[in-house]
Amino acid sequence: MSIKNKQQGAVSLFVVIFAALLITVVTVSFIRIMILNQQQATANDLSQSAYDSAQAGVEDAKRAIILLQSTCATGTAADCTAMQAKIDSSTCNTSVQTLSDVSLIPNSDKEVPVQTTGSSGAKVTLNQAYTCVTVKMLTDDYVGYLTKDASKIIPLVGVTPFDKIKIEWFNSSDLQGDSTVIDFPTASGIPLLNETNWTSLNTPNIPSIIRTQLIQFNTANFSLGDFDSVGGVNALNNTLFLYPSKTGDLSAFVNNTRLTANSPGAPNPKTCSSSLTNGGYACSAELTLSQPVGSGYNAYLNLKSLYKGSHYRITLFDSALPCVNGLGLGCVKFNKVQPIIDSTGRANDLFRRVQSRVELTNINFPFPQGEIQLTGNLCKNFIVINDSSQFAAINLNPCVP
Repeated sequence: MSIKNKQQGAVSLFVVIFAALLITVVTVSFIRIMILNQQQATANDLSQSAYDSAQAGVEDAKRAIILLQSTCATGTAADCTAMQAKIDSSTCNTSVQTLSDVSLIPNSDKEVPVQTTGSSGAKVTLNQAYTCVTVKMLTDDYVGYLTKDASKIIPLVGVTPFDKIKIEWFNSSDLQGDSTVIDFPTASGIPLLNETNWTSLNTPNIPSIIRTQLIQFNTANFSLGDFDSVGGVNALNNTLFLYPSKTGDLSAFVNNTRLTANSPGAPNPKTCSSSLTNGGYACSAELTLSQPVGSGYNAYLNLKSLYKGSHYRITLFDSALPCVNGLGLGCVKFNKVQPIIDSTGRANDLFRRVQSRVELTNINFPFPQGEIQLTGNLCKNFIVINDSSQFAAINLNPCVP
């Protein structure tokens, strides 16, 4: 009897095939990950480049606004009017074309190229541009952020006269953690708590107290003595401390006494929402001015945030006319106080759009935000003598605040 050995390689063949498939799948997966990462890196680079292009448009718009101010201050009325019309144009990039060094890309849809300086010193045009820049000089509101104990002076300049302002503060950006619930002081009355108690871990989302100071003056007949009036309907210098509360009044400037060392008064409780689920601002107060602004009177609003920082929003109203949800003849726009620049930038085929608010200072009436600002103590020695040589004999001990 003979025995035949039959050798079959099916198992080895299947092992080789599956191993090859596995290696192929792993290799393809790594290649796919590499391609995706490369595409993401390229997209990030283009996105940043497009954002930089949009910011270039914002900077050119700022220069155009400064040129407008200079032209209106030193040029003719006709030149000022013509340039103002270009700045106010809703057509893309018309405002920045008032600058002599800004020109459009030939045969483009009104794009302005972004250039850099090459190694030889010549200008090199990149595949970047800002495609549309518009400037809005008249704005519906004034918005900003106050850091803790910081103050901000806001010119109250409207397109038409107004006699009421609305102050809103503390929005979702000021909340700590994921909660949208607003906290309130637990003590009765209107307690001025220690800062650690106001911003404790148990109640971290208490809105700040807003110190609100109104300064008004008659442009035709003004003297510093006008600020000495304390309270009353004709008071031109008033201060209120707006205190966050679940229930509060809506007192007006005209009904309150200026808070001074001799007449300290009390903080005014203002109604605040208990939740920011629907967005907006937690606290608001409508304040009636002692004199209408825009009919012979100018005004400035000085805001200060106590205990913690806070975002805020200011709007203007004419109480004699209707204004509902920002619509109506009674809604007064700010005039050249905080212009909005809308700029869209491009890098290759990727676009980014940014919107910036800029502070516009009246070059004919500049004003400081403050001479000194500090959170601690200030101490300084003052000595008056007849002969400067006597300074050496004076023992100047460090002052103790």
